[in-house]
Amino acid sequence: MARARTEHGDRRDPHGPPGPRRWREAAEAALYGPGGFYLRPEGPAGHFRTSVHASPLYATAVARLLEQVAAELGPRPGPGTGTGPGPGTGTAGADEVAFVDMAAGRGELVTGVLAAADPGLRVRAYAVERADRPEGLDPRVEWVAEPPHGVRGLLFANEWLDNVPVDVAQADDTGTPRYVEVRQDGTEQLGAPVTGADAAWLDRWWPLREPGERAEIGRPRDEAWATAVGTLADGLAVAVDYAHMAGARPPFGTLTGFRDGREVPPAPDGTCDITAHVALDACAAAAATHTGAGTGAHTGAGTGASTELIPQREALRRLGVSGERPPLALASTDPAAYVRALASAGEAAELTARGGLGDFTWLLQRVPGEGYCPA
Repeated sequence: MARARTEHGDRRDPHGPPGPRRWREAAEAALYGPGGFYLRPEGPAGHFRTSVHASPLYATAVARLLEQVAAELGPRPGPGTGTGPGPGTGTAGADEVAFVDMAAGRGELVTGVLAAADPGLRVRAYAVERADRPEGLDPRVEWVAEPPHGVRGLLFANEWLDNVPVDVAQADDTGTPRYVEVRQDGTEQLGAPVTGADAAWLDRWWPLREPGERAEIGRPRDEAWATAVGTLADGLAVAVDYAHMAGARPPFGTLTGFRDGREVPPAPDGTCDITAHVALDACAAAAATHTGAGTGAHTGAGTGASTELIPQREALRRLGVSGERPPLALASTDPAAYVRALASAGEAAELTARGGLGDFTWLLQRVPGEGYCPA
């Protein structure tokens, strides 16, 4: 990625592409504006492969997590001494559990979860997405622009936060963090000093200590995650992304682009994905502060704690996804079963591989419902 240049100012041609803008504004327009990358007909799957696309085992694991959440929640307390639906938009009934698929793409994950879930489990499924509803999607899926409020269940955000646009900061020759501005072709320059809430976020979560160091200012992601978690009345919120933690931030940031399955220099022209790894520790803290999620010692469904940050390989293994090869003896007794088990093991190995999809981080946060007091 080209480093930012230090000149300032720009003359805009009113009939040409926009002049330099901060990365957050430029990426928002390129990804989600008219003709934006995420609104194109082929969708994200036309340009990169996620865990959802790698194997149906992923959706099966998420369905298993949903079942665990439903078992932990039990019936919803209703008015008086009985149980029943509570108030609120999108509220699930007493014997119903919600599955909220954030940044649902073309509905691949929610479709797989509904197919894999126990037939006896009543699921109210929501796909949260800016793009139009795809044709042929399971009619049980409610296609919405924002997550529903007041539901009980599992909110799952697979590779959503990395596409929430953020500003980029770079320390100038004096060590002062400045906003990085970008033109539509991806060329950069340094802008004004970082101030206010953005400066406070950098000081706490990603301080820039040397000239030339860069950071993605994750405050909009913190706010987006806290807002999403706050829509749950009770249940579990999970975010899955490439991530980094305090004390191990990359010195030059992670901003990059993807087009047609290949990594490319990021350019906010609508032809490529623009992504950056997520400071999930900051997101977790924001949700805990604003919603109370994960503030106690309560054990969440299959998570082992009220808030956890764990590698995908560990999360999936807890949910029964293993890359272990089937016993060779099965090849003699049931060759067809052996071939199926071998293929499944290969897919599981890809989902849990070091240096690949297994390096994703899962943030799991338990949201206490009415009547639950964190320890």
